[in-house]
Amino acid sequence: MAQGGLSRLAVARLENAGVAVAPLLKRVGLTPELIADPEERLSVQSQIRLLDEAAIALKDDCLGFTLARDFEPREIGLLYYVMASSQTLGDALKRVARYSRITNEALVFGYREGNTLIVSLSYSGVPRHSDRHQIEFCLFAALRFCRLLTGQNIVPQHFTMAHHRSETISEMVRFVGTKVEFGSDKDELALNVDAHELPLIHADPYLNDLLVKNCEAALANRRVDTTQLRTRVENAIASVLPHGRVLVEDVARSLGMSERTLARKLSDERLNFTEILQQLRRDLAVRYLDDPKLHVSKIAWLLGFHEVSAFTHAFRRWTGKTPSQMRTAGAY
Repeated sequence: MAQGGLSRLAVARLENAGVAVAPLLKRVGLTPELIADPEERLSVQSQIRLLDEAAIALKDDCLGFTLARDFEPREIGLLYYVMASSQTLGDALKRVARYSRITNEALVFGYREGNTLIVSLSYSGVPRHSDRHQIEFCLFAALRFCRLLTGQNIVPQHFTMAHHRSETISEMVRFVGTKVEFGSDKDELALNVDAHELPLIHADPYLNDLLVKNCEAALANRRVDTTQLRTRVENAIASVLPHGRVLVEDVARSLGMSERTLARKLSDERLNFTEILQQLRRDLAVRYLDDPKLHVSKIAWLLGFHEVSAFTHAFRRWTGKTPSQMRTAGAY
């Protein structure tokens, strides 16, 4: 579940553009009443679907980015203020890593220091391949917060996202100040390691102590993580698909278990590794084919097929049509 602030930002933009919101909400399983009440929490999956629908209605294929660039940060509420009142940027990012689940239970915000300072995002309980706009919103917003809180035009050393786009978006590159890489195995941005010592403009240790107590109380009230095994397997597969053959032992290892343990756990839930892999490939194929600029040969590679003919054969088996026929029909 999520607080739904991102959904409400999208709905506000739809309304400002004169788009009829109620039918769109109905298609994704939401209601105007849920959106109107800021205390109501929404499922993360419905929020992802809403952003997809809103992007189509607004003809804004970069909706997550444009919302992150334009929104009022204070609308986030408690999480923003506990960041802003911290002493340093490193302290602020550590607060987000600990308390992000208050606003979105599916998003895992990572922070680590080494040769560089890494801010990362991953999903728990939600298939990563199902999303594009929410993850873009969060990563671009994270960079924007770093700049707003320090008053400095921080430029990342790198900025990467796991999903694919057929071309680099120039507006994103201008905003970030460096290359934006899609199709990576990680959703993250890297800063100079010294950035963690940057002082924050609105640091207030007394207020921060109070807000940390409120965050701890809110965190304690959140339900325990109930990550589904299928989703964990899908997310592990998606990160290695373009690199060739997907081996169950490699996926098991990435999940911290043996191949036998993974097979047993899948069997307990009446799941099959091969079926999960093929369904994931089908879902991704449909999503990629929706981008007319993404060549079929590139899609085949992204899905782990060495030959376009093998992908075409598999896609016909899944859908009864070839990739080209599906595109021509405009079915998706």
